Amino acid sequence: MIFPIGDDQVKGGHKPILAYGLIAINVLVFLYESQLSNAALGQLFYEFGAIPSLIFNGDQLYTLMTNMFLHSGIKHLLWNMLFLWIFADNIEAIIGSLPFLGFYLIGGVAASLIHAAIDPSSTLPAVGASGAIAAVMGAYLIMFPKSRIKMIFLIIFRPFHIPAIIFLGIWIAQQLISGFTPAEPGSEGARVAWWAHIGGFVYGVVVGYFIKKFHPYEYHQQNYHAREK
Repeated sequence: MIFPIGDDQVKGGHKPILAYGLIAINVLVFLYESQLSNAALGQLFYEFGAIPSLIFNGDQLYTLMTNMFLHSGIKHLLWNMLFLWIFADNIEAIIGSLPFLGFYLIGGVAASLIHAAIDPSSTLPAVGASGAIAAVMGAYLIMFPKSRIKMIFLIIFRPFHIPAIIFLGIWIAQQLISGFTPAEPGSEGARVAWWAHIGGFVYGVVVGYFIKKFHPYEYHQQNYHAREK
């Protein structure tokens, strides 16, 4: 199995307090979830998860935001937090903590809206930070295309690097293929909100373009190979 463990990190800039704070919040919420019975957990998801049919009826609109702090299992949480840890701090270092928080939350809302628009009659709650994190990854692709992603191959435990543009390009291609491919009912693929990922990523690409065009962060680009995390 191959998975990412780090990237070239921006040297200087704002401290990534909120990026790491979001990880802490998600972990704390999951610890609360783990104390609940199956029935109580299901009730929590139906109350705070994003249900397309309710959203398009104007009900439970707050779930467009609350759903991104819930996770369906430990694997779901760990993958999301790994990607948030790798990609979010660089963006916060450039744009600042409060702008990053706004970008992240709006990205999560946009992702949930896209998911709901694809299947507006669905009564299943969608939960997870994946849409907001996809927005972070989209912005990262535009802002740091020359960055390198550190990967590890579990069999040999020897890290290697690949360009961010390749890693993120493969990732979004996988989401698009899965989004356009009908999944078997009850399969693992059918339980994934692929279009939330795609919608969040597109939002991040657009915002990343405007940040790169109008934000004076060129001096950071000369330094982002200086440290690895």
